[in-house]
Amino acid sequence: MKKQTKAIHTHFQLRDAYNALSMPVYHTAAYEFENATEMADTFCWRKYMPDYSRVMNPTVMFLEDKVKELTGAKDVIAFSSGMAAISNTLICIAQAGRNIVSSRHLFGNSYSLITSTLKRFGVTPKLCDLTDTKAVEQLVDENTCCIFLEIITNPQMEVADLRALSKIAKAKGIPLIADTTLIPFTQFDGRALGIDIEVVSSTKYLSGGATSIGGLTIDYGNCDGFGTRMRREILLNLGAYMTPHVAYMHTIGLETLDARYRLQSANALSLAQRLSKQKAVKHVNYIGLPDNPYHQLARSQFGDTAGAMITIDLADKEACFRFINRLKLIRRATNLFDNKTLAIHPASTIFGPFTDEERRSMDVHDTTIRLSIGLEDVDDIFDDIIQALE
Repeated sequence: MKKQTKAIHTHFQLRDAYNALSMPVYHTAAYEFENATEMADTFCWRKYMPDYSRVMNPTVMFLEDKVKELTGAKDVIAFSSGMAAISNTLICIAQAGRNIVSSRHLFGNSYSLITSTLKRFGVTPKLCDLTDTKAVEQLVDENTCCIFLEIITNPQMEVADLRALSKIAKAKGIPLIADTTLIPFTQFDGRALGIDIEVVSSTKYLSGGATSIGGLTIDYGNCDGFGTRMRREILLNLGAYMTPHVAYMHTIGLETLDARYRLQSANALSLAQRLSKQKAVKHVNYIGLPDNPYHQLARSQFGDTAGAMITIDLADKEACFRFINRLKLIRRATNLFDNKTLAIHPASTIFGPFTDEERRSMDVHDTTIRLSIGLEDVDDIFDDIIQALE
């Protein structure tokens, strides 16, 4: 079956008593067992059945199974947020005395997790330009536990060569961990690109209209012990499993993801082309534009779509604030890939707690506005942008 068909027709783990077409929401904490032996086998992982909804729930398991079908992963774990997926994954991989090779071009909380939170527990951040493979090779050493990156950085929109980074990681015997949120995993083959573990904010494209918060860790089975440790230690001890109601909403969202994404990405490309011709817009950053420095690499990795996030640069911070204040259709909000188009000034919001020097080192500029393109008619989105610019 093709991916879109799999997204709709993945089978339940067990037949539903009432033959429901949609997986029921199992709003329960615990489960009754037939006997003591079945209970012991389930708690000790000899039987793949839910024992407690903090670590396993039928509705959440169904979402995990759908994502496994779509990605070919060995295992998928659903978390309470994208940041929970990232933090649990890195905690599973890292330990005191090891280091993580990554970039300054990361989403704000991912950056602070690596450079502040994990650093307090003895994990050293080693940051470099991940588009420079020689610099990465020089930085990776015997204490490196992983290379971590975003496949398209937010908001810098930088694209690194995943195959080249994977080659370096495999030579050192460490996993390449990639945040793939900005392009849906239905659109490309992460395993073929050399990614060992994907982390995804399923809040974004997957949830369908920003209905709920969630995250996914997609394990391709290339890292010895990772899956076992995630299920039997990290998930149990940190307690960040997705709730059943969120899993239900994400499952419904997954069924329409392809249709929504193709319209959103088409809208984004059309707007990027049009905005490139506007004098008030100093720069449009979108990897779908042929003159973007990452255009060809992105096409070779992610195919013929380029996501639904655009950044534009205006004259200065004041111009950005005036633009945002004048918007009538586009919503002033954070998040990405809602059905509605959203606008935010990253430097003063997501990256607001950082110092000016830190923002400069991360290439987060006062002149930049991030646009998450929605499902509205593209002409209406464009008209709102133009009136706000004027």
